[in-house]
Amino acid sequence: MPTPAQPPSIAVLVPCHNEAVTIASVVGDFRRYLPGATVYVYDNNSTDGTAEVASAAGAVVRFEPFPGKGNVMRRMFSDIDADVYVLVDGDATYDASAAPLMVDMLMASQLDMVNGARVSDIKEAYRPGHRLGNRLLTGLVMSIFGRQFVDMLSGFRVFSRRFVKSFPALSSGFEIETELTVHALELRMKTAEVATQYKDRPEGSASKLHTIRDGVRILRTIGLLVKEERPLRFFALLGLILAALSLGIATPVFIDYFETGLVPRFPSAILAASIMLLGFLSLTCGLILDTVTHSRREFKRLAYLAIAAPSIADVNRSAIGFAPTQSKGVRDPSTVVQMN
Repeated sequence: MPTPAQPPSIAVLVPCHNEAVTIASVVGDFRRYLPGATVYVYDNNSTDGTAEVASAAGAVVRFEPFPGKGNVMRRMFSDIDADVYVLVDGDATYDASAAPLMVDMLMASQLDMVNGARVSDIKEAYRPGHRLGNRLLTGLVMSIFGRQFVDMLSGFRVFSRRFVKSFPALSSGFEIETELTVHALELRMKTAEVATQYKDRPEGSASKLHTIRDGVRILRTIGLLVKEERPLRFFALLGLILAALSLGIATPVFIDYFETGLVPRFPSAILAASIMLLGFLSLTCGLILDTVTHSRREFKRLAYLAIAAPSIADVNRSAIGFAPTQSKGVRDPSTVVQMN
């Protein structure tokens, strides 16, 4: 008789830095709600015994010496092979009971990413400043790359193998969430977003997020991604700014010429002409780089297609069971924000 096929493998990935207070709870919750999954905790230079606590809780513990969440995720994505990847922070603020539904959605609809959009009525859990910053940054990215998500900076996501193994992971810090979102949007991957409860950190646990510093880094990353993925728009805007500056400098020169027939402001005329040339060079660079970006996008798409999608048989073998799953973090179907 043929050997029964194995259900899809699930890996829970938990990047950690000094989370000894919360990591046992995170590992225990995800082992309970995803009993068939392997929980991997990647310790990022912790000094409080995070690795020992995680190991005692039943996680597979590994180490990443380079500091920063982006570096940890690059290591996790390259080291671990699975059919489904669940990414969650180790601070015990995300609702593990939402994980089965998110995995079911990914498998049943053959999605590439399911994003857990944070919902919380606790001000200490999701501070107004962080909430406003998230809305502004998410709105900025969505206006440029496409409107599919309402919480771009969530640390709770589920990925397909195709997504993980085609993701280059270039960022080093918290800006990695922005890169994940843009990667999905640029390759037009099938995605969904589910509202999940967001809790306050337990007493004794401190956030590693620095609002101003990390916000500036995320803005910088957005700017770099626009330059890399939308070069024509980026350099055309730069060229337009240079052209406007050139015309502003040249206006008095033209006025003098029309009134007297002379050009007494040679330095201004030369400067205006030089800036206008820079504007046209910027536009030319945008046109050339747009062609290069199109080729890069084709190569990324081919790398994505080189990895087989889950078959219908794999979906039917899912040990979680899509239909009956109900998470307290997702109260009703209307909380599914969007599926693409």
